Amino acid sequence: MDKRQCCVLIPSLEPDEKLTAYVQKLTAAGFGLVLVIDDGSSEKYQPIFDQIASWEGCRVLHHEVNRGKGAALKTGFRYILDQTDLQGVITADSDGQHTVPDTLHLAELLTADEKNLLLGSRDFSRKSKKVPPKSRFGNRLTSAVFALFYSRWLPDTQTGLRALSRAFLKEQLDIEGDRFEYEMNQLIYCAVHKLPMTVVPIETVYLDENQGTHFHPIRDSWRIYKLIFGSFFRFMGASLLCTLVDLLLFTVLRHWPVPQWVGAETTWKLLGISVMAVTVLATWIARVFSAGLNYYMNRSLVFKIRDSKGSGLRYLLVAVAIMLLSSGLVGGIAALFGLTSASFANTVIKIVVDTILYFINYRIQKNWVFRNVQQEA
Repeated sequence: MDKRQCCVLIPSLEPDEKLTAYVQKLTAAGFGLVLVIDDGSSEKYQPIFDQIASWEGCRVLHHEVNRGKGAALKTGFRYILDQTDLQGVITADSDGQHTVPDTLHLAELLTADEKNLLLGSRDFSRKSKKVPPKSRFGNRLTSAVFALFYSRWLPDTQTGLRALSRAFLKEQLDIEGDRFEYEMNQLIYCAVHKLPMTVVPIETVYLDENQGTHFHPIRDSWRIYKLIFGSFFRFMGASLLCTLVDLLLFTVLRHWPVPQWVGAETTWKLLGISVMAVTVLATWIARVFSAGLNYYMNRSLVFKIRDSKGSGLRYLLVAVAIMLLSSGLVGGIAALFGLTSASFANTVIKIVVDTILYFINYRIQKNWVFRNVQQEA
């Protein structure tokens, strides 16, 4: 895409001279517009924004109070849609860590009318000496967790240098989040909707050990990881609740109708039913009810899918497959190591196997059982 058809959008909170230097270079490079969002900076910093606003090809929008990076990006997206005819947007940070050549490169790769998120990706490998250790660890951990839950490996999930076409902007306004978590939600949105994300290597720049960032390591990290783990936590909660329902219903069925003065065995014998048969019947009734409840909760509350044709059958197939795999693997591993008679060892093996299968079950349900057929149409 021609750089003259691109806007460079920069959210900013209490910037320094690095912002003015970056904006000067961007305007000299010939971008169609440099749009800076003042996200509630104090009066002390207004001369910087006034200076930028006075330059040709620049525009500054102000938030009266700090609303967060996500809110600032949405303000910029709305302005571009409503007030310009520009066809591409490149978001960048104001702390001097993005170079003009990298920004130009993203503009060249951008294609009009294509829903593709370009991600400027820094080098977080061990060979890079420019990255502070805590930043390398944090980014690698986030990339690994994102890949585990969304099946997409993104080497730099926290990059602020991103590019997208005008055709993709309206959807960005509907993505939740007003602060740093917005950018993670943007990645999750693309992953869930099977939209392309293209990784573009960029120069790795960290100034003063990244001291200029407004990213709060605890508060903002919690917001980001809460998003990544969100559906998994709901999945765990639904599983726990349904397990309790299963146990409660089994207990009620197993001991009903038992008067306080008569034992369970006597009561069921009077009805002509053996205690063993009642136990089996109670187990199956409780399991069928709790499984049905779990299916409903996963569809409606965990993965929030309204239309997923055939999900009931897929859920049943996965449940049976997981049960068979669990029994087969536990028995097979115990036999392989000669532990069939060691009850404690069998219990440990079952815990390990079922934990691994639990994560696999989550991924299968998320990506296959409760896939959204509307998104595939």
